[in-house]
Amino acid sequence: MRNRIIELAKANGADIVGFAPAERFEKDNPIFKIMPETKTVIGFAFRILRGIYRGVEEGSTYYQYTTMAVENMEETIMPMAQLKVAMMIEEEGYVALPQRRHQQIMADDNRTNPEVDYAAVFHNKSAETQIDFLDTAIKCGLGEKGFHNTLLTDDFGPMVRYCFILTDAEIEETPIISPHLCDKCRKCKSACPGNAISENGEVDDWQCAVYYNGANGTKNPFMPYDAYAEFENRLEIIAGEAKVDPETARKIIDATYFYPPAQHAYPCSICGRACDRACYSHLEEKGVLTKKFKTPFRKREEWKLSLDDFK
Repeated sequence: MRNRIIELAKANGADIVGFAPAERFEKDNPIFKIMPETKTVIGFAFRILRGIYRGVEEGSTYYQYTTMAVENMEETIMPMAQLKVAMMIEEEGYVALPQRRHQQIMADDNRTNPEVDYAAVFHNKSAETQIDFLDTAIKCGLGEKGFHNTLLTDDFGPMVRYCFILTDAEIEETPIISPHLCDKCRKCKSACPGNAISENGEVDDWQCAVYYNGANGTKNPFMPYDAYAEFENRLEIIAGEAKVDPETARKIIDATYFYPPAQHAYPCSICGRACDRACYSHLEEKGVLTKKFKTPFRKREEWKLSLDDFK
């Protein structure tokens, strides 16, 4: 059945499949609240096409990343693969419970999810029964943790999204990957247009949300010259130097409407995951990624607009 799961998952878009026995998880892990009889957690990682990042990398078109790499992956491709595999498992007489991110539920009132409209985020205790996605992916042998709190894989670096299935079937495990990709170069940190990544790799999600939406004018070709006129520190905001709290972040995001959003509460990512692109480029230059391409991802020096255009 293990081989059939891998074959079916890959036939439906998954690129990496891993299996974690229940013993790898602490007894108070949410997976046992969700499904106490869990014996195996199956992890699926899906590549984000390199080409999807090209528009942001070149400063030309931006909607492909959000619509194709976030919205369609989360709402269509990944759930369909999960359902296909779950159906096959249940045909064998075992229970299969798909686990995908609920992008709009968080437990902490002072946090947000940069990938969705903050006004669409619900804060309640139901978030406590969501699994830790990054920790679970690592335990399933999908990859390792990168400096900026993301999953790094041997083939695709950080350019992946992932989901899981809980099942009461006992399936041969995948080894946990020993960390070997991230060298703590901090290129992800320096690439962030809003300085949202701390010295120890923690990501301030409100700071991230503001600049994910495109508040840095030097990296946003759609921002008008008079943007944020109602803010006293408008040039700090536009330069990516403003430090925000949840209240000020909401105000800045409300004033940041220079590019249309996708559906399902997904705002368009103007930063285009600059952290991930810098990380990927570094790993590719080091030659440690197993998936090779005929041309390098980063073809020229990064472009940047002048702050003087907003003065």
